[in-house]
Amino acid sequence: MKNFKKGDHVKWNSEAGEVSGKIIKVHHSDFDYKGHTHHGSKDDPQYEIKSDKTDHIAAHKGFALSKA
Repeated sequence: MKNFKKGDHVKWNSEAGEVSGKIIKVHHSDFDYKGHTHHGSKDDPQYEIKSDKTDHIAAHKGFALSKA
């Protein structure tokens, strides 16, 4: 399992191809984002990431991310 921290620069694959950004929040419990509940835990957190190219904010688990 991959663990990241706030400020880490990461990349992930999206429908539009590879995207990179900076982690702005780490969630260790469930949270609502854009009308959906995202599940985070101490052992498997969710990350909010701001895209480098746009103001888009994405939420992903660590398995979908890698260091950029």
